[in-house]
Amino acid sequence: MALIRIHDTADPRLTDYRGVSDPDLAERSGLFIAEGRLVVRRLLVGSRFATRSVLVTEPALAALADALEARPALPVYVAPQAVMNEMAGFNIHRGCLAIGERPGAAMWQDIAQIADHQSPIANPLVVLERVANADNVGGVFRSAAAFGASGVLLDPVSTDPLYRKAIRTSMGAALQMPFARAEPWPEVLRDLRGLGFAVIAMTPVPSAPSLQEVVAAVAGRKVAVVLGHEGDGLTAGALAAGELQARIPIEGDVDSLNVAAAAAIALYEFAGSASRNPANDPVRRT
Repeated sequence: MALIRIHDTADPRLTDYRGVSDPDLAERSGLFIAEGRLVVRRLLVGSRFATRSVLVTEPALAALADALEARPALPVYVAPQAVMNEMAGFNIHRGCLAIGERPGAAMWQDIAQIADHQSPIANPLVVLERVANADNVGGVFRSAAAFGASGVLLDPVSTDPLYRKAIRTSMGAALQMPFARAEPWPEVLRDLRGLGFAVIAMTPVPSAPSLQEVVAAVAGRKVAVVLGHEGDGLTAGALAAGELQARIPIEGDVDSLNVAAAAAIALYEFAGSASRNPANDPVRRT
Protein backbone atom coordinates (compact mmCIF):
# COMPACT_ATOMS: atom_id res chain seq x y z
CA MET A 1 0.00 0.00 0.00
CA ALA A 2 1.04 3.58 -0.68
CA LEU A 3 0.78 4.76 2.94
CA ILE A 4 1.08 8.51 3.55
CA ARG A 5 1.14 9.74 7.14
CA ILE A 6 -0.82 12.94 7.80
CA HIS A 7 -0.47 14.98 11.01
CA ASP A 8 -1.91 18.36 10.08
CA THR A 9 -5.42 19.27 8.92
CA ALA A 10 -3.90 21.99 6.73
CA ASP A 11 -2.00 19.39 4.67
CA PRO A 12 -2.88 20.18 1.03
CA ARG A 13 -3.15 16.47 0.23
CA LEU A 14 -6.43 16.47 2.19
CA THR A 15 -8.04 19.09 -0.06
CA ASP A 16 -10.57 16.64 -1.50
CA TYR A 17 -11.79 15.81 2.00
CA ARG A 18 -12.82 19.40 2.75
CA GLY A 19 -16.18 18.48 1.23
CA VAL A 20 -17.09 16.15 4.11
CA SER A 21 -19.16 18.91 5.69
CA ASP A 22 -20.01 20.59 2.37
CA PRO A 23 -21.61 18.08 -0.03
CA ASP A 24 -22.13 20.71 -2.72
CA LEU A 25 -18.39 21.34 -2.81
CA ALA A 26 -17.64 17.67 -3.41
CA GLU A 27 -20.32 17.41 -6.11
CA ARG A 28 -19.07 20.52 -7.91
CA SER A 29 -15.62 18.94 -7.95
CA GLY A 30 -16.98 15.79 -9.59
CA LEU A 31 -16.37 13.76 -6.45
CA PHE A 32 -18.28 12.07 -3.65
CA ILE A 33 -17.31 10.99 -0.15
CA ALA A 34 -17.79 7.50 1.24
CA GLU A 35 -17.84 7.06 5.01
CA GLY A 36 -17.46 3.97 7.18
CA ARG A 37 -15.56 0.74 6.80
CA LEU A 38 -18.33 -1.28 5.16
CA VAL A 39 -19.15 1.47 2.66
CA VAL A 40 -15.51 2.14 1.79
CA ARG A 41 -14.93 -1.57 1.32
CA ARG A 42 -17.83 -1.68 -1.12
CA LEU A 43 -16.40 1.28 -2.98
CA LEU A 44 -13.06 -0.50 -3.25
CA VAL A 45 -14.43 -3.94 -4.08
CA GLY A 46 -17.11 -4.40 -6.70
CA SER A 47 -18.20 -0.79 -7.15
CA ARG A 48 -18.50 0.74 -10.60
CA PHE A 49 -16.92 3.98 -9.31
CA ALA A 50 -13.24 4.86 -9.31
CA THR A 51 -11.57 5.59 -5.96
CA ARG A 52 -9.20 8.56 -5.81
CA SER A 53 -7.86 8.07 -2.27
CA VAL A 54 -8.64 6.73 1.21
CA LEU A 55 -8.21 8.44 4.60
CA VAL A 56 -8.07 6.13 7.63
CA THR A 57 -7.03 5.86 11.22
CA GLU A 58 -4.71 3.03 12.26
CA PRO A 59 -7.57 0.74 13.43
CA ALA A 60 -9.49 1.32 10.18
CA LEU A 61 -6.33 0.64 8.19
CA ALA A 62 -6.04 -2.76 9.84
CA ALA A 63 -9.72 -3.53 9.15
CA LEU A 64 -9.39 -2.67 5.45
CA ALA A 65 -5.91 -4.05 4.88
CA ASP A 66 -6.96 -6.85 2.51
CA ALA A 67 -9.00 -4.54 0.26
CA LEU A 68 -6.27 -1.88 0.24
CA GLU A 69 -3.47 -4.33 -0.47
CA ALA A 70 -5.28 -5.25 -3.68
CA ARG A 71 -4.97 -1.58 -4.78
CA PRO A 72 -1.23 -0.88 -4.40
CA ALA A 73 -1.30 2.35 -6.45
CA LEU A 74 -4.12 3.91 -4.43
CA PRO A 75 -3.02 6.72 -2.07
CA VAL A 76 -3.87 5.77 1.51
CA TYR A 77 -3.66 8.64 3.99
CA VAL A 78 -3.26 7.59 7.61
CA ALA A 79 -4.13 10.17 10.26
CA PRO A 80 -4.87 10.26 13.99
CA GLN A 81 -8.55 10.29 14.92
CA ALA A 82 -8.27 13.85 16.22
CA VAL A 83 -6.95 15.12 12.88
CA MET A 84 -9.73 13.40 10.98
CA ASN A 85 -12.41 14.78 13.31
CA GLU A 86 -11.03 18.32 13.15
CA MET A 87 -10.91 18.27 9.38
CA ALA A 88 -14.46 16.92 9.05
CA GLY A 89 -15.95 19.07 11.78
CA PHE A 90 -17.56 16.10 13.52
CA ASN A 91 -16.59 12.71 14.91
CA ILE A 92 -15.81 10.22 12.14
CA HIS A 93 -16.33 7.43 14.62
CA ARG A 94 -15.46 4.60 12.24
CA GLY A 95 -12.21 6.34 11.29
CA CYS A 96 -12.61 5.83 7.58
CA LEU A 97 -13.31 8.07 4.56
CA ALA A 98 -12.70 7.68 0.85
CA ILE A 99 -12.99 9.90 -2.21
CA GLY A 100 -14.86 8.48 -5.18
CA GLU A 101 -15.03 9.96 -8.66
CA ARG A 102 -18.39 10.73 -10.23
CA PRO A 103 -18.78 9.46 -13.78
CA GLY A 104 -20.76 11.31 -16.41
CA ALA A 105 -24.48 11.44 -15.69
CA ALA A 106 -26.37 8.36 -16.86
CA MET A 107 -29.43 8.72 -19.09
CA TRP A 108 -32.72 7.53 -17.65
CA GLN A 109 -33.38 5.58 -20.84
CA ASP A 110 -30.29 3.46 -20.16
CA ILE A 111 -31.55 2.60 -16.67
CA ALA A 112 -35.01 1.76 -18.02
CA GLN A 113 -33.46 -0.52 -20.61
CA ILE A 114 -31.94 -2.71 -17.89
CA ALA A 115 -35.45 -3.92 -17.06
CA ASP A 116 -35.77 -5.37 -20.58
CA HIS A 117 -33.12 -7.97 -19.70
CA GLN A 118 -34.56 -9.04 -16.35
CA SER A 119 -37.70 -10.68 -15.03
CA PRO A 120 -40.29 -7.89 -15.50
CA ILE A 121 -42.36 -7.98 -12.32
CA ALA A 122 -39.57 -9.33 -10.10
CA ASN A 123 -37.16 -6.50 -10.97
CA PRO A 124 -39.19 -3.30 -10.97
CA LEU A 125 -37.81 0.15 -11.63
CA VAL A 126 -38.03 2.48 -8.62
CA VAL A 127 -38.85 6.14 -9.28
CA LEU A 128 -38.58 8.90 -6.65
CA GLU A 129 -40.19 12.33 -6.71
CA ARG A 130 -39.10 15.12 -4.31
CA VAL A 131 -37.64 12.73 -1.72
CA ALA A 132 -35.57 15.18 0.29
CA ASN A 133 -34.17 13.25 3.25
CA ALA A 134 -30.81 11.61 2.58
CA ASP A 135 -31.61 8.76 4.98
CA ASN A 136 -34.79 8.00 3.06
CA VAL A 137 -33.01 8.03 -0.29
CA GLY A 138 -30.38 5.71 1.14
CA GLY A 139 -33.04 3.45 2.63
CA VAL A 140 -34.81 3.18 -0.72
CA PHE A 141 -31.56 2.23 -2.45
CA ARG A 142 -30.87 -0.39 0.22
CA SER A 143 -34.30 -1.97 -0.34
CA ALA A 144 -33.92 -1.70 -4.11
CA ALA A 145 -30.73 -3.75 -3.90
CA ALA A 146 -32.17 -6.20 -1.37
CA PHE A 147 -35.26 -7.00 -3.44
CA GLY A 148 -33.67 -7.01 -6.88
CA ALA A 149 -34.89 -3.76 -8.42
CA SER A 150 -33.49 -3.09 -11.88
CA GLY A 151 -32.56 0.52 -11.08
CA VAL A 152 -33.64 3.82 -9.56
CA LEU A 153 -34.76 7.02 -11.28
CA LEU A 154 -34.90 10.31 -9.36
CA ASP A 155 -36.69 13.49 -10.34
CA PRO A 156 -34.51 16.61 -10.64
CA VAL A 157 -34.92 17.70 -6.99
CA SER A 158 -34.64 14.46 -5.00
CA THR A 159 -31.52 14.25 -2.84
CA ASP A 160 -28.30 13.10 -4.45
CA PRO A 161 -27.80 9.33 -3.89
CA LEU A 162 -24.05 9.96 -3.73
CA TYR A 163 -24.37 12.34 -0.81
CA ARG A 164 -22.32 10.88 2.05
CA LYS A 165 -25.30 10.26 4.36
CA ALA A 166 -27.33 8.63 1.58
CA ILE A 167 -24.49 6.27 0.71
CA ARG A 168 -23.99 5.39 4.38
CA THR A 169 -27.69 4.71 4.98
CA SER A 170 -27.86 2.59 1.84
CA MET A 171 -25.03 0.45 3.28
CA GLY A 172 -23.19 1.04 0.02
CA ALA A 173 -26.10 0.04 -2.23
CA ALA A 174 -26.02 3.51 -3.83
CA LEU A 175 -22.57 2.54 -5.15
CA GLN A 176 -23.96 -0.57 -6.82
CA MET A 177 -27.53 0.19 -7.90
CA PRO A 178 -27.84 1.84 -11.35
CA PHE A 179 -29.54 5.24 -11.16
CA ALA A 180 -30.17 8.38 -13.18
CA ARG A 181 -32.08 11.66 -13.05
CA ALA A 182 -35.49 11.56 -14.74
CA GLU A 183 -35.87 14.67 -16.87
CA PRO A 184 -38.08 16.26 -18.02
CA TRP A 185 -40.39 15.57 -15.09
CA PRO A 186 -43.09 14.22 -14.94
CA GLU A 187 -43.06 13.59 -18.69
CA VAL A 188 -40.62 10.74 -18.09
CA LEU A 189 -43.45 8.78 -16.47
CA ARG A 190 -45.47 9.02 -19.68
CA ASP A 191 -42.40 8.01 -21.65
CA LEU A 192 -42.00 4.94 -19.44
CA ARG A 193 -45.58 3.99 -20.21
CA GLY A 194 -44.76 4.34 -23.90
CA LEU A 195 -41.91 1.87 -23.37
CA GLY A 196 -44.35 -0.67 -21.97
CA PHE A 197 -43.94 -0.04 -18.25
CA ALA A 198 -46.89 -0.28 -15.91
CA VAL A 199 -46.29 2.97 -14.01
CA ILE A 200 -47.68 2.55 -10.49
CA ALA A 201 -48.11 5.64 -8.32
CA MET A 202 -47.97 4.78 -4.61
CA THR A 203 -50.48 6.77 -2.55
CA PRO A 204 -52.22 6.46 0.84
CA VAL A 205 -55.53 7.67 -0.66
CA PRO A 206 -58.27 5.27 0.59
CA SER A 207 -59.92 5.05 -2.83
CA ALA A 208 -56.80 3.55 -4.43
CA PRO A 209 -56.77 -0.23 -4.90
CA SER A 210 -54.55 -2.25 -2.59
CA LEU A 211 -50.98 -2.96 -3.58
CA GLN A 212 -51.74 -6.69 -3.72
CA GLU A 213 -54.53 -6.10 -6.25
CA VAL A 214 -52.30 -3.98 -8.43
CA VAL A 215 -49.42 -6.47 -8.28
CA ALA A 216 -51.77 -9.17 -9.55
CA ALA A 217 -53.16 -6.88 -12.26
CA VAL A 218 -49.75 -6.13 -13.81
CA ALA A 219 -48.34 -9.68 -13.73
CA GLY A 220 -45.97 -10.28 -16.62
CA ARG A 221 -45.36 -6.60 -17.38
CA LYS A 222 -42.42 -4.32 -16.75
CA VAL A 223 -43.14 -2.21 -13.67
CA ALA A 224 -42.10 1.24 -12.45
CA VAL A 225 -43.04 2.00 -8.84
CA VAL A 226 -43.28 5.74 -8.15
CA LEU A 227 -42.92 7.12 -4.60
CA GLY A 228 -43.12 10.71 -3.47
CA HIS A 229 -42.21 13.37 -0.92
CA GLU A 230 -42.06 12.39 2.75
CA GLY A 231 -44.89 14.72 3.77
CA ASP A 232 -46.92 15.56 0.69
CA GLY A 233 -46.57 12.37 -1.34
CA LEU A 234 -46.69 12.51 -5.12
CA THR A 235 -47.64 15.67 -6.95
CA ALA A 236 -50.84 15.85 -8.96
CA GLY A 237 -48.75 15.76 -12.14
CA ALA A 238 -47.05 12.52 -11.15
CA LEU A 239 -50.31 10.92 -10.10
CA ALA A 240 -51.91 11.87 -13.40
CA ALA A 241 -48.96 10.54 -15.40
CA GLY A 242 -49.14 7.11 -13.76
CA GLU A 243 -51.21 4.30 -15.20
CA LEU A 244 -52.32 2.88 -11.87
CA GLN A 245 -52.41 3.94 -8.25
CA ALA A 246 -51.70 1.56 -5.37
CA ARG A 247 -52.19 1.77 -1.62
CA ILE A 248 -50.55 -0.19 1.19
CA PRO A 249 -53.38 -1.01 3.62
CA ILE A 250 -52.57 0.10 7.16
CA GLU A 251 -54.54 0.21 10.38
CA GLY A 252 -54.97 2.68 13.20
CA ASP A 253 -54.54 6.42 13.17
CA VAL A 254 -51.35 6.45 11.08
CA ASP A 255 -52.14 8.19 7.81
CA SER A 256 -49.15 6.91 5.81
CA LEU A 257 -45.84 5.09 5.94
CA ASN A 258 -42.33 6.45 5.72
CA VAL A 259 -41.35 6.51 2.04
CA ALA A 260 -38.41 4.14 2.57
CA ALA A 261 -40.68 1.67 4.39
CA ALA A 262 -43.29 1.92 1.64
CA ALA A 263 -40.63 1.23 -1.00
CA ALA A 264 -39.46 -1.87 0.88
CA ILE A 265 -42.99 -3.25 1.18
CA ALA A 266 -43.80 -2.59 -2.47
CA LEU A 267 -40.59 -4.21 -3.69
CA TYR A 268 -41.14 -7.19 -1.41
CA GLU A 269 -44.63 -7.67 -2.84
CA PHE A 270 -43.37 -7.66 -6.41
CA ALA A 271 -40.51 -10.03 -5.61
CA GLY A 272 -42.89 -12.32 -3.74
CA SER A 273 -45.42 -12.27 -6.57
CA ALA A 274 -42.77 -13.38 -9.02
CA SER A 275 -41.66 -16.22 -6.76
CA ARG A 276 -45.29 -17.37 -6.38
CA ASN A 277 -45.93 -17.35 -10.13
CA PRO A 278 -45.62 -20.92 -11.51
CA ALA A 279 -44.36 -19.47 -14.80
CA ASN A 280 -41.21 -18.40 -12.97
CA ASP A 281 -40.53 -21.90 -11.63
CA PRO A 282 -37.78 -23.45 -13.83
CA VAL A 283 -38.94 -26.97 -12.96
CA ARG A 284 -42.51 -26.24 -14.12
CA ARG A 285 -41.30 -24.51 -17.28
CA THR A 286 -39.35 -27.57 -18.32
